[in-house]
Amino acid sequence: MLAPLQTGAARFSSYLLSRARKVLGSHLFPPCGVPEFCSISTRKLAAHGFGASMVAMVSFPPQRYHYFLVLDFETTCDKPQIHPQEIIEFPILKLNGRTMEIESTFHMYVLPVIHAQLTLFHTELTGIIQAMVDGEPSLQQVLERVDEWMAKEGLLDPNVKSIFVTCGDWDLKVMLPGQCQYLGLPVTDYFKQWINLKKAYSFAMSCWPRNGLLDMNKGLSLQHTGQPHSGIDDCKNIANIMKTLAYRGFIFKQTSKPF
Repeated sequence: MLAPLQTGAARFSSYLLSRARKVLGSHLFPPCGVPEFCSISTRKLAAHGFGASMVAMVSFPPQRYHYFLVLDFETTCDKPQIHPQEIIEFPILKLNGRTMEIESTFHMYVLPVIHAQLTLFHTELTGIIQAMVDGEPSLQQVLERVDEWMAKEGLLDPNVKSIFVTCGDWDLKVMLPGQCQYLGLPVTDYFKQWINLKKAYSFAMSCWPRNGLLDMNKGLSLQHTGQPHSGIDDCKNIANIMKTLAYRGFIFKQTSKPF
């Protein structure tokens, strides 16, 4: 029964797109990267009873990926910096590449083993207290849970194109492989390619965000939500920045080189 259901869904989507074309006329897709046009289109479609996902379909340019996996680690830290640093918050948001909406969330805290006691500096910076990591799984166990979540969400299907998105290269180029090497753990292939949001933003806005998320939110006139340096809150801000850039017609491309 699966194939007929999928065919029916595809026909329904085609029907909705046909209706949208009639509402917007022949200029539906070519000017979609123009914010003023997108705003008019969105209002017009909403007035004709189209849902938010359908409005998003015609407001964003086609992306190269079915899903974006927004990730932002929080790690043990102090002044002066402690070594080795350890991942203690592991959040991922599954962002639909067509609607740029969050479809699923993976979020776990991780038990540090080298520096088991969090520092006051770290707690004040991130809001993560000792009780939030005590008794939590090890990094190896969390990575196994990530793989289970990826499989459950259909992200391991070779026909599904997904890629991680980080605010900078540090999370997946330095932190994860460095800690995995220290613990003798393999780095799964899907962690070896990603989009650096800072680079994407600089391509779209022609300026480098020296202060990361704060500069990007300011440059796009967005309100920073949640606590800075909270992994899950930073992921939500990254997702919001991506959605805003996509609404302006930006197409995200891989910025890392496979290793």
